[in-house]
Amino acid sequence: MKVLVTGVTGQLGYDVVRVLRGRGVETVGATRAEMPLDDPEKARAFVEATRPDAVIHCAAYTAVDRAEDERELCHAINAESTRTIAGACEEIGAKLVYISTDYVFPGTGEKFYETDDETSPCNVYGASKLAGESAVRDAMASGRFFIVRISWVFGVHGKNFIRTILGLAKTRDALTVVDDQVGSPTYTADLAELLADMVESEKFGVYHATNEGICSWAELAAEAIQQRGLRTKVTPVSSDMYPTKAVRPKNSRLSKASLDRGGFHRLPDWKDAVRRYLVELEAIGE
Repeated sequence: MKVLVTGVTGQLGYDVVRVLRGRGVETVGATRAEMPLDDPEKARAFVEATRPDAVIHCAAYTAVDRAEDERELCHAINAESTRTIAGACEEIGAKLVYISTDYVFPGTGEKFYETDDETSPCNVYGASKLAGESAVRDAMASGRFFIVRISWVFGVHGKNFIRTILGLAKTRDALTVVDDQVGSPTYTADLAELLADMVESEKFGVYHATNEGICSWAELAAEAIQQRGLRTKVTPVSSDMYPTKAVRPKNSRLSKASLDRGGFHRLPDWKDAVRRYLVELEAIGE
């Protein structure tokens, strides 16, 4: 099997390539320069030239606030390029794994969203990712695709919330972090193993994949600080204290019943994921 991984320089793409190669899978990692998603035809040409058996599409426009001002670019990258890549996969008979987001849901209430619940994004980024999901379904009549919704991503190869918090905690005695947005973190090292399992299977469909357990951003910050052995105090505050251009969902709870139905293992608990992530950071001197 040959697998093409887009976004190889990002947190998830980096770990997916690492895991696949560790399993002995022939893997091609595409950079933004090699496969520019703002140029769908070049993206198609790269897929056709590579002729993989599967594509794991990790690359995306993820600047949530900036997307409110760059709607066309965000849509072009997350939806139109995805349509083009999905079409190329269908033509050559390749599987596709499309990485989506909890932001496709309205983010209200306290229920755990199921994969077939009604979608209604609350910002431009979420709408673009939902359009990408639709593009995959429309372009791949064969049904040989996985749509995998994730949230609150962190990994060793790139910027993320935990890295930012730990950096601030080194120089501050106290931090204020929002506590009215609740969801589940997703450790890319864990997710990469699951995506590798998926792409080696024929269990196509829509899945939710995050680490087990839920927390607020404030609880995630406090846990990372405590595990690192720092004494910075985290004070929970309302989202109203930190207004952003893009609306953030307050409920990012995703049901993982889809993984159970598909016969896939759920990811480990989020606190355990944070522990292993900190070990990984220490190994690279952070």
